[in-house]
Amino acid sequence: MYFAVSGVETPIWLPPLVAFVVSFFTSMGGVSGAFLLLPFQMSFLGFTSPSVSPTNLVYNIVSIPSGVWRYLKEGRMVWPLTWVVIAGTLPGVILGGFIRLIWLPDPGPFKVFVGCVLLYIGVRMFMDLAQKAAAPAPAPAEGHFVVELRSFSLGQLSFDFAGQNYTCSTPGIFGLSLAVGIVGGTYGIGGGAIVAPFFVAVYGLPVHAVAGAALMGTFVTSVVGVAFYQAIAPWYAGQMAVAPDWLLGALFGIGGLAGMYCGARLQKYVRAAWIKVMLGLILVGTAAKYLIGFFWG
Repeated sequence: MYFAVSGVETPIWLPPLVAFVVSFFTSMGGVSGAFLLLPFQMSFLGFTSPSVSPTNLVYNIVSIPSGVWRYLKEGRMVWPLTWVVIAGTLPGVILGGFIRLIWLPDPGPFKVFVGCVLLYIGVRMFMDLAQKAAAPAPAPAEGHFVVELRSFSLGQLSFDFAGQNYTCSTPGIFGLSLAVGIVGGTYGIGGGAIVAPFFVAVYGLPVHAVAGAALMGTFVTSVVGVAFYQAIAPWYAGQMAVAPDWLLGALFGIGGLAGMYCGARLQKYVRAAWIKVMLGLILVGTAAKYLIGFFWG
């Protein structure tokens, strides 16, 4: 099947299948999987124009609601954390869109940028694992996987999960969300996807509790990101493709819709350490491919 906007030609079943496999695993860590679908589109499908970023955001819009609904149904949504993430990533994703179009329109430098971002997050994830090298305790019973909010203010957020209390700085979460929103907007993943590993590696928050908030933040900022790219597309008509390839993005999204639901449904049965190892390997492996390919390819 040929997609006119992106210029991609691929079997119609391939995008949903790839998205299902990717999102099934990444959604367990609160990540939509868009950061892996982007290199797949660029390297395997040959989709290298700036339009690939909003197409990736379309995938988020279609696929994320199933995962969010599952986390919400199980009482694992930290709503104050969600709103702070959205407040920070929304302006960031707009700034990131301008950075992508003005300074990183060529695929070469963009791949270096992507590789550096993924490498940093992956290294932080493994550093967190090294600091907690002791064998993890068995996962709590299903009934304990419920978030209980303690307090929320402009200065601090506190909640209980799985028998432990977690506290973090509200301004710190906002500042982090703003920074990764810029990176996520440039990368075309919405921002919330990068926030999840940071929550786990930097703030020590439980991956089983923050996954829903990160996905929700990714969804909202992806909507804004797609609207931004679609709105400015006429200004670049005849120069480069900027608007999303809606059909290709929707096909990826259909596979992601099923994958995220299954991943969110099974997440509570998987140890947090295993999820972190999985995310770390994916991040570092993808980063190495991009950086090695650019400098020595």
